[in-house]
Amino acid sequence: MPPTPQSPAPLQPRPPIPPHPITADPPEAIARPLLTQSWLDLTFLHWAVDPADVARLLPTGAVPDTLDGVTYVGLVAFRMHRVGWLRLPGVPYLGTFPETNVRLYSVDAHGRRGVVFRSLDASRLIPVAVGRLGFRMPYLWSRMDIRHDGDTVTYTSSRRWPGPRGARSRITVRTGEPVEEPTELEHFLTARWGMHGAFFGRSMYLPNAHPRWPLHRAELIECDEDLVTAAGLPAPEGEPVSVLYSPGVPARFGRPARPAGIATP
Repeated sequence: MPPTPQSPAPLQPRPPIPPHPITADPPEAIARPLLTQSWLDLTFLHWAVDPADVARLLPTGAVPDTLDGVTYVGLVAFRMHRVGWLRLPGVPYLGTFPETNVRLYSVDAHGRRGVVFRSLDASRLIPVAVGRLGFRMPYLWSRMDIRHDGDTVTYTSSRRWPGPRGARSRITVRTGEPVEEPTELEHFLTARWGMHGAFFGRSMYLPNAHPRWPLHRAELIECDEDLVTAAGLPAPEGEPVSVLYSPGVPARFGRPARPAGIATP
């Protein structure tokens, strides 16, 4: 009598890979960029948050990235400069504008650390429309301004569309001495070599590369904002745990990778 065929053993899910080390320089160069741009006059404000409070806000396949059991919400104001596609030159007017984003910190089962944007306020309507319609990114059209006065920088933002209309921010910092050796927390918050999100309707990871951040410690003079709560996050408690300034870096984004780590064609 022939042996009874047995059903194949069910496939076991692969255990998650430990998070990649945090490095001040990108893990790999991007020779064929999908996007090029520069980020200038940046101020980074960060507050500690409980990972349980933000886990539901991350895309499928990503969980909160933590340092000593804590994760962070970032409010980052800067000037986007000359966004360009592929190897084409950056666009001087439509590709240059103030931006303020609310972001979280993420890691996936492949160990890739990144950021997740909860909102991106920008002052150019056409890039906002392209970001929303073409990439499903949470771009929002806002009135924005960046002013320098000696060693202080002031960023203002008031949302126009789609809402909540009037969501705002006013941030003023005084820039200080250069950071010779960033702390573990400062590396954790700034050395991010990709973003998790839903691109073209799928959960993907978009890698980026840029020179090492030139960071300065900064003093927060004013912070009046409701962008964090408008992004669905708890209101920040107390003063930020980290305030940093950078004159900026040129950046390149590579082709998105699917959750399995396979790059799109």
